[in-house]
Amino acid sequence: MRSAESLAEGQRQLMQYALEHSHTEQAIRARLERGPQSNYLRDWIYGGIDGTVTTFAVVAAVAGADLSAVVVLVLGFANLLADGFAMAASNYIGTKAERDDYDRVLGIERKHIALEPEGEREEIRQIFAGKGFSGDDLERIVTVITSDRALWEKTMAVEEYGLSPTPRSPTFAALSTFAAFIACGLVPLLTYLSAGGLAACVLAAGATFFGVGAIKSRWSPVAWWRSGLETFLIGMSAAAVAFAVGFGLRALFNLPTH
Repeated sequence: MRSAESLAEGQRQLMQYALEHSHTEQAIRARLERGPQSNYLRDWIYGGIDGTVTTFAVVAAVAGADLSAVVVLVLGFANLLADGFAMAASNYIGTKAERDDYDRVLGIERKHIALEPEGEREEIRQIFAGKGFSGDDLERIVTVITSDRALWEKTMAVEEYGLSPTPRSPTFAALSTFAAFIACGLVPLLTYLSAGGLAACVLAAGATFFGVGAIKSRWSPVAWWRSGLETFLIGMSAAAVAFAVGFGLRALFNLPTH
């Protein structure tokens, strides 16, 4: 009786939470037909944090050296555009390398299947045996997979080489990084130039760091405030280092101020 009551209570608690998607037969079929979608969250987060850090570091370093706002304007926008483009280009090349590696593995498996089909069938057999299948069930799985050449190649790429079944677009990855870099990087720069003070820039950059971290928690089990605080501390630490370097160089070389 107590076990049944506990089960019922657990079900009631689960009902309090909204499910992420429907589990009707039609909804499941439609979702699976669409297939898994490529995720560019990493590119947005990476570009947003780095864009904020880059421009805030420039502002902090120049403020630490007590140089003029013109220097902030020139260095800030130069770094914003140049670093944003460099990051986007690097991400494009890196993502393209991942796709090229996926295509290379598919080519290898295509050749192996053509030249040594029995050996490749045995690989499929051992892969799914390792997942707990055996007997007739295992043989049916091997037959189904190896009867479709494209499915066979893709299964080997994913299971044997550990590659993602949904390679990402290098163009979308680069554009995501660049857009986030520019959008977030403009915040500390424009705040400093318009408000005319480091304090306003610090508040704006800190809010941006926290906001990016809080948004990131949407795709994480970590609480939004904890994710935001973590990103805030990392970003502000980088800016503190830049400010200290600028201040130290000004004191060391007795640089002129504005």
